[in-house]
Amino acid sequence: MEYLYIAGTILFTVYGQIIIKIRIGDYGQLPPEFLPKISFLLKLLGDPLILSGLFSAFVASVFWMAAMTKMRLGIAYPFIGLNFVLVFLLSIFLLKEPFSVYRLIGVLMIVAGIFVASR
Repeated sequence: MEYLYIAGTILFTVYGQIIIKIRIGDYGQLPPEFLPKISFLLKLLGDPLILSGLFSAFVASVFWMAAMTKMRLGIAYPFIGLNFVLVFLLSIFLLKEPFSVYRLIGVLMIVAGIFVASR
């Protein structure tokens, strides 16, 4: 059951990152001036999908707290590295971000680290 809590943490965290990036792309660049910057950020906070991404961070935290009642931090925390793997893949397929061998090698190193640390 504790691994389901870890999976919930990962999935809600990744959802939040991806949906926020997708939606912010529709709003353009953050203005350099202070007052337009505040107005821009408030507009973002009015977007329901951005709010869902922020709420998903809260839900991920709840899953994390549940995981912490069942697992040692040193065992659970390396699995959070799977966030990098999922965001890497989703950014390529959903956001059309460029693929690079260096990014792939980095992600593979993270996976190897998760494997080693979870032993």
